[in-house]
Amino acid sequence: MNNKIIIFLKNFSYTLLSNLLSMVISVLVTLIVPRLIGVKEYGYWQLYLFYSSYVGFLHFGWNDGIYLRYGGQEYRDLDKRVFFSQFYMLFILQITIATFIMITSMVFVKDENRVFILQMTSLCLVLTNIRIMLLYILQCTNRIKEYARITILDRVIYCSLVIIFLIVGIREYKSMIVADLIGRFISLLYAMNDCRDIVFSRICDFYFSYKEMIENVSVGIKLMFANIASMLIIGVVRFGIERAWDVSTFGKVSLTLSISNFMMIFINAVGIVIFPVLKRTDEKYFSNIYVIMRNCLMVVLFAAFIIYYPLRLLLSAWLPKYADSLKYMALLFPMCIYEGNMALLINTYLKALRKEKMMLKINFISMALSILFTLITTKILVNLDFAIASIVILLAFRSLLAEAYLSKILQIRLLKDIFLELVLTLTFIVSGWFINSWYTVIIYGSVYLIYLFIKKNDISNTIYNIKSLVKS
Repeated sequence: MNNKIIIFLKNFSYTLLSNLLSMVISVLVTLIVPRLIGVKEYGYWQLYLFYSSYVGFLHFGWNDGIYLRYGGQEYRDLDKRVFFSQFYMLFILQITIATFIMITSMVFVKDENRVFILQMTSLCLVLTNIRIMLLYILQCTNRIKEYARITILDRVIYCSLVIIFLIVGIREYKSMIVADLIGRFISLLYAMNDCRDIVFSRICDFYFSYKEMIENVSVGIKLMFANIASMLIIGVVRFGIERAWDVSTFGKVSLTLSISNFMMIFINAVGIVIFPVLKRTDEKYFSNIYVIMRNCLMVVLFAAFIIYYPLRLLLSAWLPKYADSLKYMALLFPMCIYEGNMALLINTYLKALRKEKMMLKINFISMALSILFTLITTKILVNLDFAIASIVILLAFRSLLAEAYLSKILQIRLLKDIFLELVLTLTFIVSGWFINSWYTVIIYGSVYLIYLFIKKNDISNTIYNIKSLVKS
């Protein structure tokens, strides 16, 4: 077998294991915690997770610049003195920002629960962003095994502490937040040990390398803003829901979003491995690799939709307090198709081709539409159904716009595939929303079989190409 394929499969197995473990932990926490704690307590916990999901942007693209500039290089070839200085310069910046957030939250926020959440978010900011630098260094230099270990350690500690707290009778959301922070802290220490030749050096080696910082920020800030805009596509809608309805409704919607995102675990595992591989691959092979991976991704993701109705029945029985919100899975499940395509293929390719400026434009347009849709659905219509449905519409629009641009660069035609995927998506949404019975599975399953029949030649060619790629 091709040696590069062997290395790829090994790295993929590491990331898949870490992401599958994260998924299992997410499933356990997502299904067990809301059953044991109150709906309001769960809402506050989701609010912390919501806020903490944005702390990664307060390094202002510093880490993203490192990821883009050094992607594909060997770890042993990095200038350790430069990275030693960059690490502690970033640490100083994050401490300063966290202190500012803590002080302003105590002065301007009146709700004690929100003050606590903001203060814990500021601690999360420091732990997360300096750990991200080390994780990005490991990831972009293809040290995937170490990257996976750190990710696994973080989630295992977090889950273990949550289980311990629940067993001893602690039902407060604050304990869940503390468990998350402890997991991040210990995994940070482990990451520092893996990169000890960067983190632990002589004090005399430190210098304020402003030129390196500016280069990293100037390169990474476009990617950072693109990622901010990407997260705000859903984040703006969630914020609008949190403002227009109560924290309990926000928690219920967040639960449904979490369940709908489980399939992204596998996709992210592949995406982590692909970037450094693409950076070391001749661009003339990009188009062929893209078509192969896209065909595999879509066939698998659309097949997974068949579990929707039985999964909804099981979750409604297990979490009766959330049964009314689980109907939104019919609207939100398809987000995996468009988010998955963006995360695994489109974004990875655009980063490898250094088209982060175009990523920013596409995500900014989608974010602007998200703001408009949120104002209409939460302020004018005040309709929760429309607000949630807008999430899938926005993600589909962004994916189609980005893929249209990328297909021109790669010189590939995807109109037939996009049309078939839209038909499948609409079939799933309409049958899942309006037919609350096993007929949903029959209708969608029948249309999916027709899709496979139409795509049979593409699937056969994909299998042949994969075999050729493995052997060559």
